[in-house]
Amino acid sequence: MYKNIIIPVDLGHTERLQSMLDVARLLGGTDAKVTLINVVENLPAFVAAELPSDITARTVEDARSRLEETLAGQGIYAEIEVRSGHPATTILECAADRKADVIVIASHRPGFGDFLIGSTAARVVRHAQCSVHVVR
Repeated sequence: MYKNIIIPVDLGHTERLQSMLDVARLLGGTDAKVTLINVVENLPAFVAAELPSDITARTVEDARSRLEETLAGQGIYAEIEVRSGHPATTILECAADRKADVIVIASHRPGFGDFLIGSTAARVVRHAQCSVHVVR
C-alpha cells in the first residue's frame, strides 16, 4: 500500500476527480496521506505587466477555495496545495518535496497538439521518481 499520494487537479476538468480519489483509496487505504495539488501557470511577463501586481496571489487563493469546495463531500480527507509554475515541473517538484509514493493523475485522449508537445500527464509519467497511476 502507498502511504503518500499526490493527486494533481486541473480545475477546468474536475470530472475525473472522483475517479482519482477512488484510485487513491484503493492504492493507499485509509491510512494514506493524500495531497491535492493545483498548479497556476505563470503569466508571461508582458501580460503580467498589464495586470494588478497581486494577480498571482489572488489566483492561488481562488484556486485553493475552488479545490476546497470541490473536495467537500467527497468522503476523503486530503491536504490542499496550490503552487504557481509550469504544471508538469511543479507537480514533480511537489511529489519530490512531499516524498510521494505515487502520483494519481488524469489524462485525456491525445489530440494532434499532444503529439507535437506532449501532455502534462505524459511528462509526469516520463520524469517522475515515483510510481504514477494514470486515470483516463
